[in-house]
Amino acid sequence: MSALRIFKRLCVFCGSSHGANPIYAEAAKNAGAELARRGIGLVYGGGNVGLMGVIADAVLAAGGDVIGVIPEALMAKEVGHRGLPDLLVVKTMHERKALMAEMSDGFVALPGGIGTFEEFFEIATWAQLGLHAKPCALLNVNGFYDPLLRLIDHAIEEHFVKPKQRDHVIVETDFSALLDRMARHDVPHEPKWIGKETI
Repeated sequence: MSALRIFKRLCVFCGSSHGANPIYAEAAKNAGAELARRGIGLVYGGGNVGLMGVIADAVLAAGGDVIGVIPEALMAKEVGHRGLPDLLVVKTMHERKALMAEMSDGFVALPGGIGTFEEFFEIATWAQLGLHAKPCALLNVNGFYDPLLRLIDHAIEEHFVKPKQRDHVIVETDFSALLDRMARHDVPHEPKWIGKETI
């Protein structure tokens, strides 16, 4: 068994909305408190709205460290969290994602919308391609990600995703258990991820 990972910072992708069910905000609040309890810093999209604001405020309230990364366009819409001790303003969404990835030791998606899906799948794709070896995880609150997981399984059945690539995605319903699994996780890597036989 490999040594446990030590996380200095984790990147969390999540919604700029609170969602229809209060359980999502409660999960974000609990996640923030757990990060702070474990001494793990939060890297996130820098917003003060929705689940983004909830998790950032929870980390700060518990005495933890938060780094927000937000593009200029969103700052102009006044959704940046000005209560953060460390809010980095960048020019583009691409720059935002690259900086968040560079500063983080792993990645977690809480419930969210298209932007959350896009951010998570891009970072999971980078792991698949061997561009990083950091764990990627979904916090499946209230079964939120069940349809997405069914889609991935369908893509495996139809031979668009290899079964081993499914192992890139850790799934848990409890945030503490999720962090424990991430700490034990070895990111799989296939030296040759695509070839003529797969086309």
